[in-house]
Amino acid sequence: MEKSAQNKPDAFMEEAINQAKKGFAEGGIPIGSVLVRAGQIIGRGHNRRVQQGDPTAHGEIDCLRNAGRQVSYRDTVIYSTLMPCAMCAGAIVQFGIAKVIAGENRTFKSSAQFMRDNGVEVIDLDLDQCFDLLKEFQQKYPQVWNEDIGVV
Repeated sequence: MEKSAQNKPDAFMEEAINQAKKGFAEGGIPIGSVLVRAGQIIGRGHNRRVQQGDPTAHGEIDCLRNAGRQVSYRDTVIYSTLMPCAMCAGAIVQFGIAKVIAGENRTFKSSAQFMRDNGVEVIDLDLDQCFDLLKEFQQKYPQVWNEDIGVV
């Protein structure tokens, strides 16, 4: 898996981080995502499992829903503050999203290899900012975190 040497978020990851913070402020899990095409954000979202009582409302799924129907996703890049889980990785592969740029891959056993095996370029920025935000949430709400990752 390719890692970024710069360890500094670009404007798109900054927006994903803003989405994660918005989710945290709403009482939800701080994972944010943006979908980008040709240097423009076409969708943004954050994990809303808690807020909506919807087990499928992960950050990447919320982002894809907010982007709306697209003829093709092959020329898009999805940014997420956390490397996607199996469900979100499945959606990324299903829709043919070309590239995933994740804020970090330390918090949760992700599906990075699955995406790579299915032709998705995967980049882990390994940002402490993203890791620390989820760590804070885990410390404050361990039961909700365990529910989200399916260990309850």
